[in-house]
Amino acid sequence: MQILVDLRLLGRGGASGIEEYTRNITRSLLAADKINSYSFFYNGFRKKSPEPRFSNIIDWHLPNKILDLSARLFSFPKVDRLIRTDLIFSPHFNILSVGRTPRIITFHDLSFLHHPQFFSGRQKFWHWLQDVRKQANAASHLVAVSDATKRDLVELLGVDPKKISVIYSGISKEFKPNRKSANSSTNPYILYLGTLEPRKNVPTIIKAFNLLKQKPEFRDWRLVLAGRPGWLYRDILREIKHSRFSKDIVLKGPVAGEERVKLYNAARVFAYPSFFEGFGFPPLEAQASGCPAIVADRTSLPEVVGDSAFRVNPWKPVDLAEIIELFSDDNMRNKMVELGLKNAARFSWEKTAAQTLDIFNKFR
Repeated sequence: MQILVDLRLLGRGGASGIEEYTRNITRSLLAADKINSYSFFYNGFRKKSPEPRFSNIIDWHLPNKILDLSARLFSFPKVDRLIRTDLIFSPHFNILSVGRTPRIITFHDLSFLHHPQFFSGRQKFWHWLQDVRKQANAASHLVAVSDATKRDLVELLGVDPKKISVIYSGISKEFKPNRKSANSSTNPYILYLGTLEPRKNVPTIIKAFNLLKQKPEFRDWRLVLAGRPGWLYRDILREIKHSRFSKDIVLKGPVAGEERVKLYNAARVFAYPSFFEGFGFPPLEAQASGCPAIVADRTSLPEVVGDSAFRVNPWKPVDLAEIIELFSDDNMRNKMVELGLKNAARFSWEKTAAQTLDIFNKFR
């Protein structure tokens, strides 16, 4: 069977959760699948070069905005009439006009429907362009990365639950404990890692940090905020500026690879009170690295961490501060580290790829 994978998302060269999924699921499918053949739709006018392992690239060299608009307004061009393929796999709901060829789409979240206030006008236009209701209902099968996302597909888009499979994403093997990194920090620090944008609720972490720093035992603690600036980033900068303890708040900027693993390893605790997640890579990456996590008590986060992490109301900085305070105790921290390691071990890209392949092969 010839499978066409839509890799346009990787042309931006970013490291968001959806891009991490696209990159890792594709690598794992290629490693695991000894039967099917793959080609890759990597269209775009300006884009990063694809990975060498992604051979058999198909590139129309068109601006994706024009292609998206044409698909949205005119249902043209039909990709499967121009590219020979038996199955199309979209690791994200980037719009494609498709004829009769079966298409499988992975949905990560529908946060833009729940919380449109968290997105810029440009992002809202892009989401309108994607026409997710039509895409979801027209697809032959959907992969949801959590039960929470599956519920949203059914309740918000009216998708038949029988054509949705829940397949958890994996965690890369690079995330693992390293005692040398864990002992390298002279000052204990609270870590947040992710895009610095309203949906991630970073101001609540800063407010919780301000409360903790008023106590003598937290005098030497720091707050490290790592990740790329997102929409309304200036609001976070303003929150930092108004903090009495701004000198102890570190903005690391985007981090990747070994630096990201070291940050997790050396952190005292990882705080992630995000308002909305379809899956939630960072808390699991932290756990896999031997760093205990605190997550918001909503959407997919309780589902993926279970009892291995503390949960908090994302609207209550006082509650977050009280939970972080528990991690000043070594016994409590060690207990949560062990629970986190066991939980993170449930997730692997090999498992994700195997379950995804099972769906592909039903269309043989």
